[in-house]
Amino acid sequence: MTLQELVARAASLHSDRAAVWFDECTGKPPAFYTYATVVELARELTAFLQKYCDQQGKCEIGLYCYPGINLPSWILGILQVPAAYSPVDPDAPPTLSTYFMKKTNLQYILVENDKINKFRMSHVGYFSRDSSTVQHIGLTLFQMSSSNTDLNSQVDDTKSKCEPSKAVGNSQPEYTVCPDQTEVKTSEGGSMDVRQKDTLAYVLHTSGTTGIPKIVRVPHKCVVPNIQHLKSIFEITQEDVLFLASPLTFDPSVVELFVTLTSGASILIVPNTIKMMPVELSAALFHHHRVTVLQATPTLLRRFGAHIIKSTVLSANTSLRVLALGGEAFPVLSLLKSWKHKENKTSIFNLYGITEVSSWATCYKIPEEVFSADFRTDFPIPLGSPLLGTKVEVRDTNGSAVLEGEGQIFIGGEERICFLDDEITVPLGTMRETGDFVRAQNGNLFFLGRKDNQIKRHGKRFNIECLQQAAEDLCQVEACAVTWYQQEKLVLFVLPKDDLKEGETLKELQKHLPAYAVPDEIIVIKALPLTSHGKVDISELNKIYQNHLNSRRRDSKLSDAEELWERLQYLWKSVLGLLGDSTEISKDAVFLYSGGDSLKALRFYDEIEMLVGKTVPGLLEVILSRSIEEVYRHILKMLITDEDHFMNPDNVVKRKFGPNSGEEFHGKYIKLTSEIALEVTSGLIPFIALSRGNHFFPVNFTRSFMKPKNTVQVGVDMIQQPSFLHSKAPSIMKSHTQGYEMGERILTVTNKANKNDCSSVQQIHGECSHVTMAELALSIRWKSNTRKCVDASPLVVIPSKEEVSASVYVGSHSHAMQAVDLDLGEIKWEKTLGDRIESSACVSKCGNFVVVGCYDGLVYVLRSSDGEIQWTFVTEDTVKSSGVVDPSSGLVYIGSHDQHVYALDIYKKACVWKSHCEGGAVFSSPCLSSFPHHLYVATLGGLLLAVNPVTGSKLWKSFLGKPLFSSPHCNENYVCVGCVDGNLYCYTHSGEKVWQFSTNGPVFSSPCLSSLTKQEIFFGSHDCFIYCCNMEGNLLWKFEATSSVYGTPFIFQSDDLSNKILLAAVSTDGKVWILNAKSGTAEGVDKLPGEVFSSPVVWGTKLVVGCRNDYVYCLDLYITGKK
Repeated sequence: MTLQELVARAASLHSDRAAVWFDECTGKPPAFYTYATVVELARELTAFLQKYCDQQGKCEIGLYCYPGINLPSWILGILQVPAAYSPVDPDAPPTLSTYFMKKTNLQYILVENDKINKFRMSHVGYFSRDSSTVQHIGLTLFQMSSSNTDLNSQVDDTKSKCEPSKAVGNSQPEYTVCPDQTEVKTSEGGSMDVRQKDTLAYVLHTSGTTGIPKIVRVPHKCVVPNIQHLKSIFEITQEDVLFLASPLTFDPSVVELFVTLTSGASILIVPNTIKMMPVELSAALFHHHRVTVLQATPTLLRRFGAHIIKSTVLSANTSLRVLALGGEAFPVLSLLKSWKHKENKTSIFNLYGITEVSSWATCYKIPEEVFSADFRTDFPIPLGSPLLGTKVEVRDTNGSAVLEGEGQIFIGGEERICFLDDEITVPLGTMRETGDFVRAQNGNLFFLGRKDNQIKRHGKRFNIECLQQAAEDLCQVEACAVTWYQQEKLVLFVLPKDDLKEGETLKELQKHLPAYAVPDEIIVIKALPLTSHGKVDISELNKIYQNHLNSRRRDSKLSDAEELWERLQYLWKSVLGLLGDSTEISKDAVFLYSGGDSLKALRFYDEIEMLVGKTVPGLLEVILSRSIEEVYRHILKMLITDEDHFMNPDNVVKRKFGPNSGEEFHGKYIKLTSEIALEVTSGLIPFIALSRGNHFFPVNFTRSFMKPKNTVQVGVDMIQQPSFLHSKAPSIMKSHTQGYEMGERILTVTNKANKNDCSSVQQIHGECSHVTMAELALSIRWKSNTRKCVDASPLVVIPSKEEVSASVYVGSHSHAMQAVDLDLGEIKWEKTLGDRIESSACVSKCGNFVVVGCYDGLVYVLRSSDGEIQWTFVTEDTVKSSGVVDPSSGLVYIGSHDQHVYALDIYKKACVWKSHCEGGAVFSSPCLSSFPHHLYVATLGGLLLAVNPVTGSKLWKSFLGKPLFSSPHCNENYVCVGCVDGNLYCYTHSGEKVWQFSTNGPVFSSPCLSSLTKQEIFFGSHDCFIYCCNMEGNLLWKFEATSSVYGTPFIFQSDDLSNKILLAAVSTDGKVWILNAKSGTAEGVDKLPGEVFSSPVVWGTKLVVGCRNDYVYCLDLYITGKK
C-alpha cells in the first residue's frame, strides 16, 4: 500500500469535505479545497509529469515552493506518476540546496511560479526552463541542463568525507553503508532495492549539523506503517483539524500531511512568517480553525510563550485534543505541569525518531495522573513503545544487547528501511545507530543525551564541543566549559585571561557559529570545578548558573521607567551583538530588521522576562513585529498602572546638541554650475566613474589636456589610476565634472572663472574643530524612493558623450537596483535582484556593465544601459563587499561572507581564481594597487591580506585581532585600514606595519587618501569624530560630529566654492557635513530625515548619498551671501 493509495481511498469516502485550509492571517477569509478538488488538481499534474518526465527506473521530482493551498495536490500529483517528491527549501542556503540536487542527481524540479527568479538566480546553470508549464496550479517544470546530467564528480570533495564502505561480513556485495551508520543485525535473506519502480515516496537530507548532510530516500513501505499506527494512537477522525507545523524538508511534515489526508480530516496551512508570530498563530490555530491535533517540537511550543500556552493552547476549553512533541528532548514535567490548566483534557505524547529511519520510531502517552498536584515533579518521561513495524535495540560499545543499563539506541525493522546517500540495496531488518544514549530500566527507555555531547536544539543536532572549541580559540578565553542547562539553555562558562567583555565575546562567537550553536548566556567564573577524577563537574556548573539566576532575580528590580528604557536598549544591543556600537537606537527600530531573527528574539524575550521578574503576556509577538518603543510601552503597561509614571522615550533619551548646534544656516543661495572640455582617445567613448572614498576610474582619457581655466577637482584614488592615458584626439565633454590629479599632472575641466590655487594644508595638531558660521549650504536637488533602506554607497558614472547623461547606480534593502539620472533625478531603470543589496556597485572596464553583490550570495553583472542581467556568479554566502575593477585586465575582484575573494572575468563569464581568506567573512571591498600590483583584502576575522591579482596567491598577511569592516585604501607608498579596536593601521606594500593611530571608538569608516591633499588621510570613527592625520600617523585635526561616523569621507575642490579643498562626510544621525579639508572647520551642514550608513560621492556641485528612510538623495551645494 502506498501513500497515494491511502489518500485515494479516503478521498472517495470524503470527497465533499475540506481537505486543506490556507489562511494568510491578514483578515481575508481563508481558502479551502475539498478532497475532490485536491484529487482533480493532482490528477492534472500527474498527467503533465507523465508526459514530460522520463520515468525509466526510479523517478524523483523536486518541489521548490512555500507551503500554500496547492501543496497537497502538488505532492499527490508527483506521487501518482509514480515518483518520489524531493522538497527543496527556497530559504535554505543555495549551497546546501545545490549540494542536495547534485547529490541526488535530480533531473526534474517543479518550481512555484512566483519563486522562479529566486530559483534561477540561486542555481544558475543547473536547470534550463522547460517550455511547458502548468500555469493553472502555479508551477513550472525545470529539467536538468544537459551539461549537468552527470554531477557526481562535482561533489567528490564533499562526498569523500562520508565515503560509502563495504559492510563487514555482508554477503550482499552491493550493500554499502556510511561509517557513522552501523549495520548491526539483519534478518536472513532478502533486501530492498532503490532501483525498483514505485519503491520511493520522498527524498530528504539531514541537516548536516553533525557532519556532511546525508541523503535519505524513504520507501512507501517504511513510512506507511508510521502513518497507520499514529492515526490509531491519536484516534484521528474526519472531524479533526491538523496543523502543518513542520517544513517540508523536516520529515514530521509527512506525518502531519498524510495522517490528515488518509483520514478524511483537514490540514491547516499558514505562511511561514505567521509561525514566528505567537499571537497571530495561536489565534489562527485555536480560535479561527479550532485545531485538534498539533505535532511540534518543544521549541515551537515554547515560542507561544507561557501566557499563551496557559490561556489558549492548554487551557480548560482548548480545541486541542492531541499535543505530540518530538524532535528535541521532552520538556521537564514541572514545566509542563505549569503550562497545563487543571481542567485541560489534551492528551500529550512524547515522540522519538531519526530522519534516517523515517519520522517516528517510538511514542509514549503521558498518563493523566502525572499532572495531579501531588504527583512528583521529577518523574522521568520515557521514549515509549516502538511503533508498528519498528524494532528498537539498546547496545553497549561492544555491540552487545543491553536489557538493563545504559547504551546507544538502534532503530530499524523488517521493512523500516531507508536508503542513505549512495546505497542501492539494503538488507531487510537493517538497524541504524542513532547517536542517542538511553537508560533501559524495567522495560522503559529514558533519554540521556546525544553521542559525543551532541544535543538537539531548535530542531538541529549540535555538538557542544564545537562551541567549546570556538570559545577556546578566542584570545581572551583561558578555559571554558559548556552546559545544556535543564535541556533548555546553552550556557558557556569562561575563565578569562584578562578583562573579558561578555557582549564582545558573544559577538565573536556569532561570527564563527550557526545561530542555533550560539550560547544563550556567558558566565565568567574564577575556576572550573572538577570531579575527583579531574574532569569538569557539570552538576557543579549547573549549581553556579542556578545561583546566578537567583541573584539576577533579586537584583533586577527597576527603579523607574527611565531605567527600564536604558536597560531595554542595553539588552537590545547585547542580543544583536551591538554593544560596541555607540549609535543611539532609533525608537522606530524593529528587531527583525535590525539583524535579529527568531532565535535571537527568543533570547531577547527571556532576558526581558528575567529583567522584570515576571511573565509579560504577548511580549514575543511585539518583539517580532513592532518597534523597540512599542516593546517598551508593552512592558511598561504591564508593570506600571499609574499614568504619572508613564514616560515617553523622548523624555528618557538625552540629545547631545541643543538648538545652537549649527544645524541651520541662512543667507542668499547662488547655485553653482560648471562646464568642461576634455580630449579623449579617438574611436573610444571615455567615461569617469566615482565611488566612495574617492575611488576614481577614468577610461580612455589622454595625457594632453586643454589649458585649465576655472577648475573643479576631485582627489584621485592613486591606486585606481589607469596606465593607458596616452593617445591624443580632440573631443568635447559637456557635463558637470571635476579635475583629477595624476601624480604631478592635473587632469582639469574648464569652468568660467579664476585660476586654481593649491595652497598647502594648515596643520592643527591635536586640536578639535567645531561648527562655525558656514559659508556653504545644501539643498535637495532630487530624491529617489527605493522603498527600503539604502545602506549601499552610490556609484556615479559620467560618460563623455554629450547626449548621454550621467548616472547614479545604487541598491537597496528592497532588493531593487536603480539607475538614476544625476542631473534630473529620473529613474532610468530599476531591476529587482534576489535579496537585499548593501554592496556598492562598480563599473566594468568597457563601461557597459555594472557589477554588484547581493545578500542571496550572487554577484550580478547588469547592463548599465537598461539593467538587464548579463551574468550571475554564485558564491557560498552573502555578498556585502563591493567590487573593484582592474583597469588593465578588466577583471573584477570582490569578496564574500563565504570567506573567499574572487577574481571574475565578466566577459568570459568565468571565475579566474578564488582565494580563501583564512577565516572571517570578507565584508569590506578589496583595494587594488597598480605599483606594486597587489590586491588588498580585509576580513571580519581580523586579517589584512595582500594577494597577487593575477594568480590569487597570498603575498603577505597581518593579523590585527579584531574584525575589519573598513575597506583598505592605499597610495604609492602605504596601505591603510580601520579596525573595530578603534585604530587606523598603516602598512608598507611589503607588509611592514608603520604606525597605528588610535581613536575612542570602532572604526568602520574606510580611510580616504587623496592626491588633492597629498600627505593626508581622512576617516571617521564611532566616537563621533572625523579625523585627519598625516602619513606619519600624526593628528592634523579632528572634527566632532553629532553622532557616529560610519561612512567614508570624500575629497573635492571647486573655484566657485571659494577655491577650497573640501571634505564631504556623513554621520549616522543623517547629518551631511562639508568641512574644510585643511583646517577641519565646518563650511556647511544639512540633515537628512533618516539614519545614514552610506558614503557620499561628489561630482561638480552635486553630492549623492543613500539614507535609511528608503531614499537616495542628490544635494546641490550653494554659496551663501554671494550673487
